[in-house]
Amino acid sequence: MEKTLWGTMLLAAALAFSGPAAADSMRCGTKLMTDGDPADKVEAYCGRPASIERHEIVRPYYYNNGYPIHSSYEVSVELWTYNFGPNKLMYRLRFEDGLLVDVDTLSHGYHSANESY
Repeated sequence: MEKTLWGTMLLAAALAFSGPAAADSMRCGTKLMTDGDPADKVEAYCGRPASIERHEIVRPYYYNNGYPIHSSYEVSVELWTYNFGPNKLMYRLRFEDGLLVDVDTLSHGYHSANESY
């Protein structure tokens, strides 16, 4: 019983001190798409996404000390969804002003209507 308790404590310590996983990435073949990559690089390696949503958001300007001033700017946002089929997970990529800022892993993909069998 002492061995089991020691093993459990060792496992708990290892999990507590392990770092966060690199979740903001998507692999296309042998290439890894990560935060900061431009949209054209992602499209070149991964192909066209299954869908693209576009919109603008408004952000306030900030001083260095964190207090907002009375001005703002628009940021172009695109959400790209990649569907790699039912045997792989889908991904949603968020681009701001053409640069990748976030990668979300979604559920399993699906057969698209334009696939041929």
